[in-house]
This record gives sequence, structure tokens and C-alpha cells, in this order.
Amino acid sequence: MIMILYWSFPMILFILGLFCFVSNRKHLLSMLLSLEFIVLISFFMLFIHLNLMSYENYFSMMFLTFSVCEGALGLSILVSMIRTHGNDYFQSFSIM
Repeated sequence: MIMILYWSFPMILFILGLFCFVSNRKHLLSMLLSLEFIVLISFFMLFIHLNLMSYENYFSMMFLTFSVCEGALGLSILVSMIRTHGNDYFQSFSIM
């Protein structure tokens, strides 16, 4: 019973994060926030899995390092878009 609670709550949060990522496609900042939420929930699921299987947590630290790099890269893309286009709307610039 407790194992179902360990996995059902993070899976529901992960699905809600995916839904927010798919539905908020207007602003880059809201997409980056929902991506960070998905990364945090996947880290939580990884941490639960590593602790239940009695593995070491070195991989979770490496995962956190890569997620911080992903967040910094997303923020730098956001800053460069705001400097060049003036806002973070996806409709304000074209692909060509």
C-alpha cells in the first residue's frame, strides 16, 4: 500500500507538469518553469527509487548538476531572446 503512495503521487505531479508544459506555449518563461518542475519531480522519483533499492546517491548529485546546467542555459536563452526581440512571446518572432 505504501509503495503505491510512493509512486502514484510523483507520477500525478509529473503528468500535471507535462500538461502545464504542453498547454503553456505562449511565453518562454512559463515553459521554462514547467520544465524545471518536471526536472524536480523526476529528481524526486529518482531519489525515492535509489533510496528504496539501497543504492548510492552519487547519480542523483550528477542529475542535479545537469539540471542546474539546463536551468542556466534556459535562462541565458531567455535573456538573449528578451534582448533581441523585446519580449518572450513565441508569436513575436518567426523561424525565417
